[in-house]
Amino acid sequence: MGYRLPQISFLSLQPDFSRGMIYVSRKEHFNAAHKLYNTNWSHERNVEVFGPCANENWHGHNFELITTVKGMPDPETGFVVDLKQLSNLIRRDIIEKVDHKNLNLDVDFMKGKLASCESLIVEFWKILAPQVGDLGKQCELHSLKLYETPRNFVEFFGEGL
Repeated sequence: MGYRLPQISFLSLQPDFSRGMIYVSRKEHFNAAHKLYNTNWSHERNVEVFGPCANENWHGHNFELITTVKGMPDPETGFVVDLKQLSNLIRRDIIEKVDHKNLNLDVDFMKGKLASCESLIVEFWKILAPQVGDLGKQCELHSLKLYETPRNFVEFFGEGL
């Protein structure tokens, strides 16, 4: 008679998540052009404050957006959030609207706003936060981090909204 493996239930394989919050992140990429320019200022003042970012002919970046969701894992899946569903949400509601676009001219939610990373990340939050909770039983948007360059980024946790 051969050796028999002991019976192990699925639930015994689940870690104990009762002691802490889990943070899950997804990174997406997009390319976009913009210009930093305050229309209430003179051209000279814009160049003084924004430098080459006030270029009349725009300039572009290869952006990285990191979306972090927090929550307790679903005991049936072990997931805080299904990362494929999170990716689909980010791509549909953010990336498709900004990728290879001029943030100042082509993006509805940026109309009338200074196209800084600070403004952009707040608008991203307004779009994503209400929908993230629908992706998991006990999850919510924790933070967004937007890299404009490998060395320059902004991070937002939704304070004040």
